[in-house]
Amino acid sequence: MNPALAIDTPRPLKEYTPPTLELLKAIRREGFLGWMTNTWRQHGDLLRIRMGAQSLVLVTHPDHVRHVNVTRRESYDKGESYDVLRELLLGNGIVTATGEDWRWQRRLMAPFFTPRGVEKFYPIFLSDTQQLIERWRSQLQGSGRPVEMLDEMMRVTASVILHSVFSTESDEALLRIKNSIETMVSHISDTGMRPVQVPQWVPTPGNLRFRRAHKLVTAYIRELIARRRALPTEQWPDDLLTKMMTIRDEETGTLMAEQLLIDNGLTMFAAGHETTARTLSFLWYALSQNPEVERRLHAELDSVLGDAPPTINELKRLPYTLQVVKEVLRLYPAAPMYARDAVADDELDGVRIPAGTRMLVFTYGTHRHPAFWDEPERFDPDRWLPEREAARHDYAYHPFAIGPRICLGNNFSLLETHVMAAMLARRFKLRLKPGHVPRIDMFGTLGSSNGLPMLIEAR
Repeated sequence: MNPALAIDTPRPLKEYTPPTLELLKAIRREGFLGWMTNTWRQHGDLLRIRMGAQSLVLVTHPDHVRHVNVTRRESYDKGESYDVLRELLLGNGIVTATGEDWRWQRRLMAPFFTPRGVEKFYPIFLSDTQQLIERWRSQLQGSGRPVEMLDEMMRVTASVILHSVFSTESDEALLRIKNSIETMVSHISDTGMRPVQVPQWVPTPGNLRFRRAHKLVTAYIRELIARRRALPTEQWPDDLLTKMMTIRDEETGTLMAEQLLIDNGLTMFAAGHETTARTLSFLWYALSQNPEVERRLHAELDSVLGDAPPTINELKRLPYTLQVVKEVLRLYPAAPMYARDAVADDELDGVRIPAGTRMLVFTYGTHRHPAFWDEPERFDPDRWLPEREAARHDYAYHPFAIGPRICLGNNFSLLETHVMAAMLARRFKLRLKPGHVPRIDMFGTLGSSNGLPMLIEAR
């Protein structure tokens, strides 16, 4: 063989095809996320997994994460993997748009979500968290009754996002929209996990619930848009919907079309409240399991904050609180994995990747990679001391994805989580229900199949 030819020939991609019965048993025993993690640990960083008719390439090593998201980003996009989300929930909003359409939306909307831009919503973070504090004080603290923490966090983050995007004031409207979108998200997650797909036109109970929820939410957003257009613009509320309705492309003067306003309104709510709620839920779980971390967090909060809600400047004096948030995002990323589709032939680490290949970027695995994290399963906020963070591989941590398609709302979510963690931990301790062992798994996003029941105690 010609040595030069051998060097240029891509090496074969390692493959793993579990027998169907073995796969089903393993997922039932370990959960889908546990099975994926064990498969990665057993077979390595770059692996093609065949599951029946489905095939995907698992991407875990930070160098490979960089290749897909940054170095060769033009070869990977949100293609077929996102068709269900496009069709059923998000339309052509910024999360699912591709190519020039995505670049146009990103250019218009990015200024709203810079670190300085999201500070505009700080008063909403404070007031909605304060309402939760009052409710916990009056109804729950010391009651001895466990609450489902994910439900509690969903309620407050839904309030934040509805106030921020739509200026919704009515509690009835808030709960109606929140419940409808959660019905839609749950339906899509359940559909994606089924081995046999039932067409959406079949009138199953799940499909009918989904249609009712989708009709309600889209009608609500459409009505808000119509009401605003009937008023002089100076009377429009200063929220994200108004910003989207009034922003013009600097080059063409083009405004967002009504359907795109609806798509992005849905996108901001669906993506903006659930993931933050899951991060906060696992933050309380992590603190309940790590008393020394909780003690240090309480000491920082008590030394900086009084009884009033924190100012922006006070929040900046809570570095350990932010380190705790970052460590929760490492061990418990709300999106444990995300897809990218190869739109052109490529070569990754000497392996040929044909166009059409589905790449599954395995955030949950990257965040536990032993080559980049000491004792990766240990909850250690000191990993986020500035000198340790600076020394780490830039792509070993990507809870909001990374590169040009990093989540647009990452700064919004980080600030919201920082505020809520500080205000709630200043006043309460949250304890996992005695004897409860969460079964952590992925249901579209990270969750616990048996919940996170917690007791609320006053500090």
